[in-house]
Amino acid sequence: MNHLANVTPRLRGRAEKPVQQRRKLDRFKSAFHDPVRDTLALVLAGGRGSRLKNLTDWRVKPAVPFGGKFRIIDFTLSNCLNSGLRHIGVLTQYKAHSLIQHLQQGWSFLKGEFNEYIELIPAQQRVLESWYTGTADAVFQNIDIIRHHNPDRVLILAGDHIYKADYGMMIQFHLEHDADLTVGCVDVPIENAGHFGIMAIDDDDRVIRFREKPNQPEPVPGRSDVALASMGIYVFNTEFLFDQLNKDARTPGSEHDFGKNIIPSLIDEHNVIAYPISRIQDGAYWRDVGTVDAYYQANLELIGVTPELNLYDENWPIWTYQAQLPPAKFVFDDDLRRGTAVDSMVSGGCIISGALVRHSILFSSVRVNSFSLVQDSIVLPEVDIGRDCVIKNAIIEKGCRLPAGTKIGVDPIADAEHFYVTPGGVTLVTPAMLGQTVR
Repeated sequence: MNHLANVTPRLRGRAEKPVQQRRKLDRFKSAFHDPVRDTLALVLAGGRGSRLKNLTDWRVKPAVPFGGKFRIIDFTLSNCLNSGLRHIGVLTQYKAHSLIQHLQQGWSFLKGEFNEYIELIPAQQRVLESWYTGTADAVFQNIDIIRHHNPDRVLILAGDHIYKADYGMMIQFHLEHDADLTVGCVDVPIENAGHFGIMAIDDDDRVIRFREKPNQPEPVPGRSDVALASMGIYVFNTEFLFDQLNKDARTPGSEHDFGKNIIPSLIDEHNVIAYPISRIQDGAYWRDVGTVDAYYQANLELIGVTPELNLYDENWPIWTYQAQLPPAKFVFDDDLRRGTAVDSMVSGGCIISGALVRHSILFSSVRVNSFSLVQDSIVLPEVDIGRDCVIKNAIIEKGCRLPAGTKIGVDPIADAEHFYVTPGGVTLVTPAMLGQTVR
């Protein structure tokens, strides 16, 4: 600390702009401090996720189950821990009860006495008499909490994507480029690019154009099939973030959104850097699961022999709430009644009783009864599938009780009369659609 005290007056004495002084001091401090430990991660976890249809009737999108035993938000939080981040805030809003319960049960193991925390920050109308109106407004309304933690940088994260990313590398990239703002980005197929913020960058990775959800996305130079999309991950220098949030809050007509308003306003006058994660980090992975079809595909990808996202990677574990359940059980071994699962993931507490499960994911405590077939399907927790059922190309919501003889995914026209059928032909079934009480 004596070294810092001696250097600060010298920096102040030079005829330089305050931002230049701050950058030099930041670089000097980085030699003595871990930049990751001096960063506050804010996870935006309040979005409804309406494109997931009935999967978000009773829960916020980050709380939607994924991958057999996890929730979507577990991947963002696991990235934080695996990257060395221990100062984390989770901003909640829409139907947050199940998300809050999950975080309390599964993410309360950090040590407060070592200044480690995952802090739940519900919408509180702390600044305005309104709920969050955009991603930037969500952060703006919690400026006092951020200021209390006094971080050097703020890492803003989307809590509703499935991805693997080393945030520490991104923070270091931010420092090396003397960036005011660094935007995590990834290549996406041009046909899907209209759902994201799309940017263009120069040879020094500086963002020169940014458009949120454009009707005609700009492709990457030399490639007509992909565009460079924002991942909803941002590294801000803290005081710079405060300045931009306050400016945006005073701007008439702003939607108070990072992608729509703040980032486009910064490009011409500030150092906005793109961090193309898939081009820099080996093993990086990112999937948007914003639609039912995308959610279905991303889940079933995990069943592959060598999936891009390896849930069994001991060097990058995915943390979650671990329910105390017995092992999965497979019973009966007769020729026409054999409990079997092939090319599938089966979680704890499941019983496959004389049934066949093929290329499917069963979440915790699912029972599949005799003579039934489950194929190419995702079955969420606590589902009971009766005898003689055929379930194909389906997502069965938590708590459904399918009567004996139920056929789903066999006749799309009949399915559409009772359930939700996606453009990709996936049938989503919920207890309400079956006339059952939600448990």
